[in-house]
Amino acid sequence: MKTDIQDRADIKRLVHTFYEQLLKDETFKHLFLEVAQIDVLEHLDIIVDFWESVLFQAGKYKRDTLQKHLDLHMTHRLTNEHFNSWLAIFNNVVDELFSGEKAKGAKDRALSIATIIKMKIDDLDNRRLAINN
Repeated sequence: MKTDIQDRADIKRLVHTFYEQLLKDETFKHLFLEVAQIDVLEHLDIIVDFWESVLFQAGKYKRDTLQKHLDLHMTHRLTNEHFNSWLAIFNNVVDELFSGEKAKGAKDRALSIATIIKMKIDDLDNRRLAINN
């Protein structure tokens, strides 16, 4: 029987499993390893801090998630398909590993975060188009 997300160890398991799946997708592999040139091991620790802060108010994540994604978008356009695929993979991993309120909360927060980032990217694109016209 699956349990709920209970602690940092569970978040680490979620994040590591998610990135295993994510990096099997050639689009995301290209984005992370070639475009953003992320050190995956270092990145995983940062993302564990992020989700621990989101789900347990741990206060460990001190970076600007939005700006990182806006910067990435400036070098490689992030599309609706990117966000939809990311969310589908994330939700599948959460459902595969966990069940409960924290698991549901993780999926809800992922959707919220993706929606906000996508809205900001769309706004940035619209402002760039207005300047260029």
